Amino acid sequence: MTTTIRPITANDIPELLALVEQYWLFEDIAGYERASVAKQLQRLCSDPRLGAGWIAHAGKTPAGYLLAVYVFSLEHLGLTAEIDEFFVLPSCRGKGLGAGLLQSAEAEFLRAGCTNVSLQLGRGNEAAREFYRRNGYSDRAGFELLDKELTK
Repeated sequence: MTTTIRPITANDIPELLALVEQYWLFEDIAGYERASVAKQLQRLCSDPRLGAGWIAHAGKTPAGYLLAVYVFSLEHLGLTAEIDEFFVLPSCRGKGLGAGLLQSAEAEFLRAGCTNVSLQLGRGNEAAREFYRRNGYSDRAGFELLDKELTK
């Protein structure tokens, strides 16, 4: 089966929505609202300063995606990339799609002038942790992520 990986465009949003919904179910992320997610995907596709994304197909079937956002970091002396969402269908894992998505993203991060890439990982997701370690990622000693929801 032929696999393809390419940057996302607004035309990919319908396929991305189906993958995003599966990812949010997989990670137990609450609040999936198709229209809201579509609006933000459109925003990302319309403004490359925000970040970038890639979609993978196995044959004609959308099989995975990676979305990243760009953040300025004084600590890292420039633009950094944060992998915001990264998902490959369970039936397509172990076939190189994830590695291909990651390599495509990292090449673009370098082209965009990023000095660092980071991501968040669920504590119990050991398969993903091993995947990232095989691809050169490591825990950042002495740091842990904190966040706060901002409401109007």
